[in-house]
Amino acid sequence: MQHKIVVDTSIIIDRKVPELIEKEKPEELFVPYVVLDELQAQASKGRDEGYLGLDELKEVRKICDRLQIKLIFEGERPSMEDIKLSSSGRLDALIRDVAKKNDATLITADYVQALVGEAEGVKTRYIPKKPKRRKLGFKRFFTKDTMSIHLKQGAPPLAKRGEPGKFNLVKIRNKPATERELKRLIRQINDVTRRKENAFVEVDEPGATVIQMGEYRIAVAKPPFSDKLEITVVRALVKLQLQDYRLSEKLMDRLKTRAEGVLIAGPPGSGKTTFASSLANFYSSLGKVTKTLESPRDLQVDPEITRYAPLDGDFAKTAGILLLVRPDYTIFDELRENENFKVFADMRLAGVGMVGVMHAADAMDAVKRFITRAELGLIPSIMDTVIFIKYGEIEKIYELALTVKVPTGMVEEDLARPLVEIRDFETGELEYEVYIFGQEKVVVPITEEEEVSSVEDLAVQRISQIINKYDRGAKIELVGKNRALVKVDHKVIPKIIGKNGKNISRIEDKLGIHIDVEPKSK
Repeated sequence: MQHKIVVDTSIIIDRKVPELIEKEKPEELFVPYVVLDELQAQASKGRDEGYLGLDELKEVRKICDRLQIKLIFEGERPSMEDIKLSSSGRLDALIRDVAKKNDATLITADYVQALVGEAEGVKTRYIPKKPKRRKLGFKRFFTKDTMSIHLKQGAPPLAKRGEPGKFNLVKIRNKPATERELKRLIRQINDVTRRKENAFVEVDEPGATVIQMGEYRIAVAKPPFSDKLEITVVRALVKLQLQDYRLSEKLMDRLKTRAEGVLIAGPPGSGKTTFASSLANFYSSLGKVTKTLESPRDLQVDPEITRYAPLDGDFAKTAGILLLVRPDYTIFDELRENENFKVFADMRLAGVGMVGVMHAADAMDAVKRFITRAELGLIPSIMDTVIFIKYGEIEKIYELALTVKVPTGMVEEDLARPLVEIRDFETGELEYEVYIFGQEKVVVPITEEEEVSSVEDLAVQRISQIINKYDRGAKIELVGKNRALVKVDHKVIPKIIGKNGKNISRIEDKLGIHIDVEPKSK
């Protein structure tokens, strides 16, 4: 009786087929067309499983020719409907049909496929994946003070070494990395990712893959997304407790009792994520239910803290689940897109304590990015504390509060308006004010001479935008803190004043400043 076997996608990707046929020497080896099409589709999307599988089939053909084993491609090509139903097992069913038709043994590394095959009466052999303790090749480039390594095809490997905020880019070796070397590393990474419990594929797009593997964040870029093959591996150097930052009692008290909209900002590699991890563990130690929103998941947090990724690629869906879970605090690492800011604001306004992590050159840059995305009156409710990290240490802390008063630099009481005060947390000194001026949110620094100049420049700019509609050659001069003299062509003065002075009154109300109109001298 002839010995026939059918192989599915899982056993091919697991690279067990050459060993199998060398050992058993079957008369016929069947590869269903659906398996070939599936590998081709994965390779077309730039996924390594597709390339590995197709390379494996090339090797299988060579062995079959050498051993005079009949290699047969057979079965139905999957239709569009089959592809749509692939998640429900339709493609696996086409593979079993080939085994049934040819009275062959189905070889698989997929446990569910084996169970269904046995239930259908198909001769099935399940070969489970054996965990391999493979050393990851990139680890040899890491030393105790290495934060990241950068491997690019045709270039010498580089590493960032030092301490948070004070890194130097150094050459690991003079010999450039080759395509073959990098592809071998990628295969190792993929093999370990499939087998390790703490490894997650965070991003998988044509030409780009991001994997979080324990303490390592691995980013792989391939052509055409990048010009050449590249692997970047980043890891956290240290895990600190909040006490290690030597925070003042005043700040510790605020974090414990009043800070519920915290923004952690800083440049890349400054230690933002390390501080956010420390804060998450601190809240958890206080008996607070703490969760994280991450993509990729690289916060170094205690086991009690559950780490959530974007559900179906959407943080808004994850937030919907979190609101049902009702955590006391959620760490959002990190805020980039408009949707991220909206999720952060919605959860904060729903009563969840939020800590956001953001790239920024200085503390005010982080504040300004929020200002354009929220109503003025809601800003302090969303974000009450800003902590700026640089070189692994806290460099600046701001507290935000809403009040109603006349902006600094203006004196008329009828110019009072709601505004956000931004103060240095430790000294209480007022450094910035945010308010509506001419229907726009503006940030005005409060520094004696510069403050007056900023208000004046802003006032002249806004007056010009309106008066230039009547006379592009208008001359504008500030004659007081809240009074301006406008000189225009005498023909346009009636239009500016309007009937019974209604138009000029409307302009004054809009700008919040008194305007005198005079004709320009010849």
